[in-house]
Amino acid sequence: MNNPPSRSPDRARLQRIARRVMAERGLAPEFSPAAVAELAAIRGPAPTTGPGAAVRDLRALPWCSIDNDDSRDLDQLSVAEELPGDMTRMLVAVADVASLVAPRTALDEHARQNTTSVYTAGQIFPMLPEKLSTNLTSLNDGADRRALVVEMVFDDDCLPVKSDIYEAVVHNHAKLAYNSLAAWFDGTAPMPPAIAPVKGLDENLRLQLRIALRLKSLRHTRGALDLETIQARPVFEGEVLRDLAADGKNPAKELIEDLMIAANGIAAQFLAAHKFPSLRRVVRTPTHWDRIVELAAARGTELPREPDAAALEKFLVAAKAADPLRFPDLSLSVIKLMGAGEYVLEVPGGHSPGHFGLAVRDYSHSTAPNRRYPDLITQRLLKAALAGRPPPYANDELAALARHCTEQEDAAKKVERTVGKSAAALLLAGRMGELFDSIVTGVTDQGVWVRVSRPPVEGKLVGGAGRLRVGDSLRVKLLRTDVERGFIDFAYAG
Repeated sequence: MNNPPSRSPDRARLQRIARRVMAERGLAPEFSPAAVAELAAIRGPAPTTGPGAAVRDLRALPWCSIDNDDSRDLDQLSVAEELPGDMTRMLVAVADVASLVAPRTALDEHARQNTTSVYTAGQIFPMLPEKLSTNLTSLNDGADRRALVVEMVFDDDCLPVKSDIYEAVVHNHAKLAYNSLAAWFDGTAPMPPAIAPVKGLDENLRLQLRIALRLKSLRHTRGALDLETIQARPVFEGEVLRDLAADGKNPAKELIEDLMIAANGIAAQFLAAHKFPSLRRVVRTPTHWDRIVELAAARGTELPREPDAAALEKFLVAAKAADPLRFPDLSLSVIKLMGAGEYVLEVPGGHSPGHFGLAVRDYSHSTAPNRRYPDLITQRLLKAALAGRPPPYANDELAALARHCTEQEDAAKKVERTVGKSAAALLLAGRMGELFDSIVTGVTDQGVWVRVSRPPVEGKLVGGAGRLRVGDSLRVKLLRTDVERGFIDFAYAG
C-alpha cells in the first residue's frame, strides 16, 4: 500500500517543504508585521454608497460566480442579456481590490514581491491576506460589493458592436462550481441547487455558455490553439495524501476562460483608447517551430515552414479527434515548444507582439486582482482613466514591473511544480522499479525530463536513451524519489 496509516502526516510535511521552497525562490511565505497592522485597520469592504462610491447600481441583475469547488477568493461575476436586433450584452464584474489596497503600502509591497498567489499541494500562499482576498475584496455569495464592470455588446455573429468599462455595485446571487455546473450543462447531473432560487438564472447561464462558445469559435477561426493539459490536484484523507487527481477541461471552465479572454481584451483596448500605458500578456511566435513541425509530421500532418497559428490549430483539432486520451500529452509538448508567456509594457501607440496561442493582439491580465499583481496594476490604471487622472505609474516603472512579474510568476510556477513533485514522490515511495509510459517534456543542458500520466507528474531521466526531443514517447522505470527536494528519477526502459 502506498500510504500506510502509520506514516507521519503528509500535509504538514508538504507545508514545510512549500514554505522552504518559497523562500528559496525569493517569494515571501508570510506577511510582514507592517502588513498585518495595515490589515487590522481595514474594518470593512469598500463603501457602496456615499462620496466616492460606485456610480451604477447593478445589484438586481442575476450575477453569479463560477469557480473551483473550493475557491473562496472570488474575483469575477458574470451575467448576460438578450437585446433587440439579435444582439446580446455580456457583463463581467471584477472585484474592486484597488479601493482597499493602495500602492506603496505594506500590503501592496507583499503583493508586489510575490506578484501572484501560489497554489501548492501543501498550502495556498495568497497574494493578499484572506481577510481581503476571501472576504472584503471578494465578490462573495450574498454580498454587495464594488466592482469594475466590463460591458461587451455583440451582434448576431458574436462580433463586438461596442464595449465599455465602468464602476458599479454588484451582488452575487449564486456561488457556482465548475464541476457541478459542467455536469448540468452536459446533461449528466441535475441543476446545481444554487441556481433555482434566482429567477431566470438557468436560462442566463445557458445564454452565457452560447456566447462563450461563439467567442471561442471566432478565436479559433483566427488561429487560437485548442490546447488541453492535465493539472494534478492533491487528494487528502485527513492529513494523509491519497492521490493526485487529474483536473481537465470542462464546459464551465471554458465558459469562464472565454469570457475572461474577451474581458481582458476590452481592458487593453480601453487603456489604449485613453492613451494610457498598459501591461500586456504576450506569447511570442514560437522559436522551436521546427520541432512542432516534426511533431505534426510524425502524426501524418505537414505544417508550413514558418509559424502559422491557423495551420497548427487545424492539426491540433484533428489530433484531438483521432486520439483524445493522448491529446493532453501532445498539448503539453506544443506548450513547451511555444515558450513561456511574459508581461511587457505597451505605451500609447505601441504594438506588442500579441498572444500567439490565443490569436489575440490586445490582451492584458485584468480579471483576477485578488490573485495576480499585474491585474491589480491594470485595475489601478483603469480606475485612473475612468476618473480622468494621470496614470499612477511612470513608463519606466511599468517596464520594470513587467519584467519583475514575469520573473516572479516563473518562480511561483517552479515552487508549485517542486511541491507537486514532492507530493508525487510521497505517492511513489513504495513503487521503485515499476514501469511507466511517459513523454519527453523538456530537453536542456541539465538533462531530460519526462512526464508519466498516473500520477500526473514529471521526473528526470537518468542515464542515456539516445537523442531525445520534446514530444518523444518512451517507457521508463522508477529509480528513486526524494520527497524533501521534489526529485523523481526515472531510467530508460525501452
